[in-house]
Amino acid sequence: MKIYLFAIMLLIGVVLTLHLTMNAQVGVILKNPKMGNAIFWTIGGITAIMIGFSSWDSEAFLRLKEVPLWLLTAGIMGAALVFGIAWTIPQIGAGPAFVLLIAGQVITGMVFSHFGLLGSPVEPLSLMKILGVLLLIGGVSIVTFAR
Repeated sequence: MKIYLFAIMLLIGVVLTLHLTMNAQVGVILKNPKMGNAIFWTIGGITAIMIGFSSWDSEAFLRLKEVPLWLLTAGIMGAALVFGIAWTIPQIGAGPAFVLLIAGQVITGMVFSHFGLLGSPVEPLSLMKILGVLLLIGGVSIVTFAR
């Protein structure tokens, strides 16, 4: 097992939580979450271009025609996701927002892995994994609805 990859993903989860909560706070301060999100995506877009140019490959533009158009809608999804999360956090709190977000990711990830969707290595569901998801949903319910 490549334990360092698990550590990287854990760190990405931490950074994602920080990033999205910061985005939400900008929207609150501006009293306009859509503008806050637009500002974040503009900065993110500029950063993505700089990172892309750091390994410039003019052939990539030629290969772009091989990418199915529906895969490129991921950019639209990303912008909508970040806005949706940043808009929701001030209303329900960061804890419930991220617990629900993680639960959705775990469940969807297990389905993707079970069927090998979008190039994911096939990893069949098992009784233990289903039990884990049920425990996760129980935990999500406690974190989200407990007073």
